[in-house]
Amino acid sequence: MAKVIEGLYYSESHEYVKVEGEFAYIGITDFAQHALGNIVYVDMPEEDDDVTAEEDFGAVESVKAASDLISPVSGTVVEVNSALEDQPELINQDAFANWIIKVKLADMSELDNLMDAIAYEAFCEKN
Repeated sequence: MAKVIEGLYYSESHEYVKVEGEFAYIGITDFAQHALGNIVYVDMPEEDDDVTAEEDFGAVESVKAASDLISPVSGTVVEVNSALEDQPELINQDAFANWIIKVKLADMSELDNLMDAIAYEAFCEKN
């Protein structure tokens, strides 16, 4: 079973959101990195780019497939995880420690549309 962490928010497209104050760290879940296999490239937005909930903001490429990254929330990118440019495999090592982007949240109420850890585990078991 893939690792799921309490206290995070999860989307049906297998991104997680870790909220710290008005900021959110967004990455792909352990379930997603297992499904993708060895990740070889991460396409990320630039700092100061806006992301919109339910729209793509980049992509993750593995030896098996490419998958769009769908933002679970709206906001402005304040930081990208530049370590992933040279070491995209860090996501395979620990998907939750290696977030992809940090955004300043535009609308905290969007978090209400996401799943908690228990709901996400149940969602993964069904799919």
